[in-house]
Amino acid sequence: MPNVRAETKAWFKGRLPKDWFVGEPEIAADRDEVLIVGELKPVDLEPGASEQAAQASRDGLIKRFREETRDARMEIADEVEQKWRRKLSWGVSAGGETHLFTHLSVPVMTRLRLQERLTLDTLVDAGVARTRSDALAWCVRLVAKNQEKWLGDLRKAFEHVERARRDGPEA
Repeated sequence: MPNVRAETKAWFKGRLPKDWFVGEPEIAADRDEVLIVGELKPVDLEPGASEQAAQASRDGLIKRFREETRDARMEIADEVEQKWRRKLSWGVSAGGETHLFTHLSVPVMTRLRLQERLTLDTLVDAGVARTRSDALAWCVRLVAKNQEKWLGDLRKAFEHVERARRDGPEA
């Protein structure tokens, strides 16, 4: 849960209805967005139900949750936007699958040299990505997946820096 302070987690713990999710939802944030992903309680199926039946059950569960909680989720999103000046996005997990209902796709400006652009163009030419933008997003996802532990360590180090700044002397 990068960049999410204890106060933010506590606010959501108090604000979100207790019956929405199994356990505590995952909360992630950056400077533009807060993302809440909660696990839904699985539907009880008959023993020996097929994978197709289980998938249909998950799809129905997700659709029902999305429809039944829409107004409340929008109200909470408005509160978050007023409180933290960030958009609130929602998702759920069910049966090991995560589905995001709403989330931002924020443009990020970068400057790349010829060799870096050629890398992106190779990914586009090979059909891995449709555009340079898609190729860059693909590269970021690949780094996040393959360097998950290192990124986690880096985030923890930043938490220590933030704590030291917060607890340090006033300027």
